[in-house]
Amino acid sequence: MAKKEERFTEILSEGSTMTCRRAVFVDKETGVNYLWVHSGYAGGLTPLLDSEGKPIVTSVDKK
Repeated sequence: MAKKEERFTEILSEGSTMTCRRAVFVDKETGVNYLWVHSGYAGGLTPLLDSEGKPIVTSVDKK
C-alpha cells in the first residue's frame, strides 16, 4: 500500500515543546500559511494574514 502524502508541511518552529511552541505550517494544496501556538495544555491555529486581511499564500508546486 502506497504511503499517503501529507497535506501540511512545517516551515518554521520556535520555542520549547515544554513551555510555549510556535510553528508555521503551509497547506500544500492551497498554499495558505497557518500559525500554530501551543502552551501547556492549550493551543490554537489561525491563518496568517497580510496587512489587508488576506491570507498569506506561499506558492506550491502541484504535481
